[in-house]
Amino acid sequence: MAGERKQQILETLAKMLESPKREKITTASLAARLDVSEAALYRHFANKAQMFEGLITFIEETIFGLINKINAEETDGIRQVQRIITMLLAFAEKNPGMVRVLIGDALVNEDEKLQQRINQLHDRIEATIKQILKITVAVSGRKVMPEAQANLIICYVIGRWHQSAKSGFKRKPLEFATMQVSLLAG
Repeated sequence: MAGERKQQILETLAKMLESPKREKITTASLAARLDVSEAALYRHFANKAQMFEGLITFIEETIFGLINKINAEETDGIRQVQRIITMLLAFAEKNPGMVRVLIGDALVNEDEKLQQRINQLHDRIEATIKQILKITVAVSGRKVMPEAQANLIICYVIGRWHQSAKSGFKRKPLEFATMQVSLLAG
């Protein structure tokens, strides 16, 4: 039951982050949405930072679980990178509240360690893509610089996430993705 309540709190927080108005989410507003007392929230989480940590853990586990699945299913490096980019955009489209966490929007005025953790997540994604591209260059002899291409790709993904959030989620992350992904990773 405690695990279910914890999950419900995180799902409600993520749902509240989907609001295009970008109002500051307080524990009071979260408790009101759940129809519980703030004390009930604190039985599951020591503070709001722990709630955001829960969301970040979900994001990390989901994204890297999907990256591992893609890498296991796909042997062609370019296709791996293309599928990873598409997955990152699809994840954002499916989980708009998480986009606000991924771009740090929801973390303003929160514990700075949360933003550092998101920055590390971005770095891990970039490093993963760079490693795939290094192997692809070594095997194929392509004339690209994996570091530069991986950086361009992560900047593109983060930019699409920003564009979606700043438009109040009217602009979809996957808009034009088919053409753009082939240009970036082709």
